[in-house]
Amino acid sequence: MGHSVTAVEPTAELRLRAKALHPSPQIHWLDDSLPDLVRLHGRGAIFDVVMLSAVWMHLDEQQRRRAMPRVAGLVRAGGLMILSLRHGPVPPGRRMFEVTAVETIGLAQAHDLEVILKYDHQEGLFGRPGVAWTRLAFSKSRNGALAEE
Repeated sequence: MGHSVTAVEPTAELRLRAKALHPSPQIHWLDDSLPDLVRLHGRGAIFDVVMLSAVWMHLDEQQRRRAMPRVAGLVRAGGLMILSLRHGPVPPGRRMFEVTAVETIGLAQAHDLEVILKYDHQEGLFGRPGVAWTRLAFSKSRNGALAEE
């Protein structure tokens, strides 16, 4: 659609597969990971939209607290951060933690991100019984700090 995208994926196999599926010169693939995003922050870029899709639940509570200011710092004033939270049983061999919308919203608000959408999906979405999703969208204050009402 003409947009420039920076896609961050720490797993080489997944990154290579994604590059093959989406061979666009507009997508810049980066080997980096939460909670610190060292390589991405080293570029000094900020973005109109930052999306964390099916990743937040892989961080434990302390890592989420460390990651939120890093992620929030990537969103330009007036920009958006969108993320999904997975709820349900952890597949064997996977590292996942339960994370709530309340916790995530609180962390985001502490870093100038105001929740603008919270949507809960039914269990069984994508054919996974017992698994439900919460989608959250946040807007970053244009003033660099949330306005007091």
